[in-house]
Amino acid sequence: MPPFVLLAIAVGLALDAFAVALAVGVSVERVTRGHTFRLAWHFGLFQFLMPIVGWLAGLTVQRSFAAFDHWIVFGLLSAIGGKMVVESLRSPKAEAPRADPTRGWSLVALSLATSIDALAVGLSLALLGTRIWYPAIVIGLTAGALTALGLQLGRPLGALFGRRIEALGGAVLIGIGVKTLFDHLGG
Repeated sequence: MPPFVLLAIAVGLALDAFAVALAVGVSVERVTRGHTFRLAWHFGLFQFLMPIVGWLAGLTVQRSFAAFDHWIVFGLLSAIGGKMVVESLRSPKAEAPRADPTRGWSLVALSLATSIDALAVGLSLALLGTRIWYPAIVIGLTAGALTALGLQLGRPLGALFGRRIEALGGAVLIGIGVKTLFDHLGG
């Protein structure tokens, strides 16, 4: 897999976490180092682990799907990207949670919610015959870094760009799915 494609996938996945981090940055009174570490660590860890889980699941079905795996990759990435775009167009909930979202079950739920897309990407990578460790590390580190950045930028930028960033991430994933489909159909 070319490095620019892997980076585009990692950034596309991390933009969801970035958008959530922007929202968290807006919702807490003051962003501390603890907030930043907890959110970035957990989002990065979940984004690292989920592609591995998806990849392992994909290995079990790889031979059966080789003739049409590119359609599966296209469908998964388009569905994930489309979901991100649609969610970015919905109006946000009126009231932000009062509890610290970087602690407890809220942190686990946010980590899981922002990494489900990475599970499907891992499945797609298995179907393409791609090794998983390097992509999983790049995806996890990118998610951690963009989460930390999003949390720090939450106050000044969250209200202006948070929803649009999620739409951009979805569009990137759809574009990668389309590219994969054309690459397999063309050669």
